[in-house]
Amino acid sequence: MNYYDGSEPRYVISVAARMVGVHVQTLRYYERAGLIKPSRSGGNTRFYSEKDVAHLQRIRSLIEDLGVNLAGVEVIMRMSERMLDMQKELNSVKEELNRLMTGSRGPDGRPADSVGGRESGGKKW
Repeated sequence: MNYYDGSEPRYVISVAARMVGVHVQTLRYYERAGLIKPSRSGGNTRFYSEKDVAHLQRIRSLIEDLGVNLAGVEVIMRMSERMLDMQKELNSVKEELNRLMTGSRGPDGRPADSVGGRESGGKKW
């Protein structure tokens, strides 16, 4: 199955700038400020993915709609990324806890893992 997650670099800087509604120099400035890191071709041409464009649209919205400065944008974007990571970790822990509480069993009929023990090589909490 082919699965596209929007991370493949597709757009040159002029197209990405038009999609976001900013000038090409603005995208270069965002790159120098460390807010975006486009892919580069062998000839050093910048290429932006759909995820990059969505990221740029969030940056533009923070700056233009909410009046956030670049330093604030950087903090907000970093915190948002960290929150997503934490949510993924929380979901993983919830799934593990649910599995342990429902008494999931391994192929041999024994509990697949136990809290506090290491019967099947699981993590010890």
